[in-house]
Amino acid sequence: MNSPKQLLEKLKTLLNSENGKKPNKYHYLLIALALGIGFMLVSNLLSGQTAMPDVSQVSGMSSASDKDEEVFKPADEGGGSGSIEKYEQEYENQLKEALDSMSGINNAMVVVNVEATSEQILERNSVSQNQTTEETDPQGGKRTVEDGSTEESVVIIRKGDQETPIILQTKKPEIRGVLVVAEGADNIQIKKSIVEAVTRVLGVPSHRVAVAAKKGK
Repeated sequence: MNSPKQLLEKLKTLLNSENGKKPNKYHYLLIALALGIGFMLVSNLLSGQTAMPDVSQVSGMSSASDKDEEVFKPADEGGGSGSIEKYEQEYENQLKEALDSMSGINNAMVVVNVEATSEQILERNSVSQNQTTEETDPQGGKRTVEDGSTEESVVIIRKGDQETPIILQTKKPEIRGVLVVAEGADNIQIKKSIVEAVTRVLGVPSHRVAVAAKKGK
């Protein structure tokens, strides 16, 4: 493609060669018009090559009647079991330390089984659209059709080159069951104290807690 400067030189040459006459004001006006068009073409070409889309939100469509809670689960690079085991280990260590410090309990062993990893609820922008259409059948009857949809997008915070969603709440994983084996658990009162301590600390019902006495050496 010729540059605007080359286009200008060609126009001058063409006008000067026309009947050997010197260009007048009308000719220079044509040159200016052609030069402006050339600049516009070059500008559009360059902007079309360098334009890049700016993605700032993660969008999704959902039905207006869909009331299920949307949650964000962080991906586990080494597999989901690694994160689950981490939660279980933390619960077990804390419970063991607490139980061993209680009167009448020694050498406690704790096993905790969790349902899954933690869940994070994200901030979302929601836009609802409602459309009402009136239809008429061949017999002259009329009916009104209402159609609604909701578009949701995750709110993103940009920090330099990184994009991070806004987290409203982080839910701890649900605990499926707890087993405690300890010296002294053969005593009814101590066993009751262990069950009460576990249920209060972990927020689980008593039927999910099993307590057994550790056998003597």
